[in-house]
Amino acid sequence: MRVTFLGTGSAMPTGERFQTGLVVEEDGNRLLVDCGSGVLHRLQQSGIGYENISTVLLTHHHLDHISDLLPLLKARWLAGEEHLEVVGPKGTKALLDGLLSVHDYLDGRVELQIREVGAQEFSVAGFDVEGFETRHSMPCLAYRFGDDFAFSGDSEAFSGLATFADGCSVLVHDCSFPDEVDVANHPTPTQLGEALSGADIGRVYLTHLYPHTDGKHEAMVSSVTENYDGDVRFAEDLFSVEI
Repeated sequence: MRVTFLGTGSAMPTGERFQTGLVVEEDGNRLLVDCGSGVLHRLQQSGIGYENISTVLLTHHHLDHISDLLPLLKARWLAGEEHLEVVGPKGTKALLDGLLSVHDYLDGRVELQIREVGAQEFSVAGFDVEGFETRHSMPCLAYRFGDDFAFSGDSEAFSGLATFADGCSVLVHDCSFPDEVDVANHPTPTQLGEALSGADIGRVYLTHLYPHTDGKHEAMVSSVTENYDGDVRFAEDLFSVEI
């Protein structure tokens, strides 16, 4: 399995980090998870290409996770692609219906399939996936791909989510702010380390990084590993992990 980070930033992107998106690839199957601002461009920069993305899996519906959805649809239409599937939590159909009601000239340009999932096991784009409800300011799902890979989506750190990811080779987890920021709906490094304490995970990548984290990576990793004895690294746009 290969995981390629397209966007590792937040609702306040930097020039180096675009908004959330990553691609999971295995045995010829390919899945885009989240589609924030800049992800469409990163697909081209990565060499994956929007023509090769026919399925998008959404963690939740905040703008920094879905804002390139219609640009992706339009690019695929203009490139002659005929299909796009969007899978996500409850409300995904209403989201797409609303977007297309505003940009109605895109309605019907491709065969659009929409499917809603929850905290359950399901199959998408050739992958067997399990969803898990996170702790965020709106309904959000974490996803696990067997024992290879788990993605927290946006979430506070808590033991239930750590247990959900336990045994995975790679966990990509929200770590939006350094310890000195008082924040809800996202974890600080110390909170994440405490939640992960005792979990058996091959490697943890920190993502969804606000500009507040710039220049503080070393301190953040130290805070996580004070309670969690594991390999902790920062995700970077256009970096790929082979699992």
